[in-house]
Amino acid sequence: MKRDEFLVLLNRYLSGETNAEENKSLLNYYESFQTNLDWDINLGPKEELEDRMRNRLQNALASEQVKVIPIHKPFYSKTIFRIAAAAVVLLFVSISVLFNDNAFDKQNNPVVINKKILIGSDKATLTLEDGSVVALEKGKTYQTGNVSSNGEKLVYNSKNNNNVIANNFLTIPRGGQFFVQLADSTKVWLNSESQLKYPVEFVDGETRQVELVYGEAYFEVSPSTKHKGSKFKVKTQQQNVEVIGTQFNIKAYRDESTIYTTLVEGKVAISNAKNKEFLAPSQQSKISRNDDNIQIETVDVYNETSWRKGLFVFKGMPLKDISKVLSRWYDVDIEFADPALGNVKFNGVLNKDQKLEDILTTIKNINFINAYEIKNHKVIIK
Repeated sequence: MKRDEFLVLLNRYLSGETNAEENKSLLNYYESFQTNLDWDINLGPKEELEDRMRNRLQNALASEQVKVIPIHKPFYSKTIFRIAAAAVVLLFVSISVLFNDNAFDKQNNPVVINKKILIGSDKATLTLEDGSVVALEKGKTYQTGNVSSNGEKLVYNSKNNNNVIANNFLTIPRGGQFFVQLADSTKVWLNSESQLKYPVEFVDGETRQVELVYGEAYFEVSPSTKHKGSKFKVKTQQQNVEVIGTQFNIKAYRDESTIYTTLVEGKVAISNAKNKEFLAPSQQSKISRNDDNIQIETVDVYNETSWRKGLFVFKGMPLKDISKVLSRWYDVDIEFADPALGNVKFNGVLNKDQKLEDILTTIKNINFINAYEIKNHKVIIK
């Protein structure tokens, strides 16, 4: 896309004339440009254009508000998030960088050999107490005892059985994601390459405990007031999270040296062998696998939890960390021809339902990388 073409599309957006596909094209450039250019005075006052964009955003969101699907629908409302995200992006774009001819015209074409890379989807394996394994994926139904699945979510219904409680494991492979509603009505969204251990039934009045064995999960916990005051705890390798009716995100991947817990609302206590800290909304704790200290800082919750809503949000993130995220979602291995490229930082918000080639091309087109090569399930960034 050349500068003049982009300007035409931008003006059509401001007039409300673009379609969903064109909005998606604009979305790909969200916060994805270098920001060291001066404003083109021939375009008029920068503030005036930003005001027009803001007004367009507000009108778009107001007209689409009725389409929002409640959050408990797994995984997210694709229609509203595509529309809302496409509208939101332009509010935050640094306008001055839209006129970098080099960014739009760069011509290092990628090499793709035996392309077999698929976009991630809803899929998981359920391991029962007796060791048997059930594949869960779109188009397949499963039901036994107090659990059922339509291939896109797994739902447990409480039978108020206070006998010995069996545990199940829900494992999400690379290239997958899944939603589970536990027997106490707690909702859990699991990201790629994750595993959750949990009881198929809870006993009212006793602590409800699950274990995030590895990976990333977003919890919307059923409050203790509905379960005779029973607390809810999430165990990971190096920490315990004690919950009082809340929403939070835990990221504890095996190939990362830090465990991150982000509180969206409510209150949680983070503890390990030596320390205990409390989190307030919008705070995140960090625990290194090599250190017992608990660090707490304020973060942008949207950035930390956007994966659950079908978006990748990369805010000043090194490409080597971005490659881990993409590897999990697209089930590929990513390497850098020059290790120094892994330290290059990138800003962007991209849809998870895009092809990997589209995301790599977006990064390439704004001069962060020169080229990329795909051979089967291996990506080499150059």
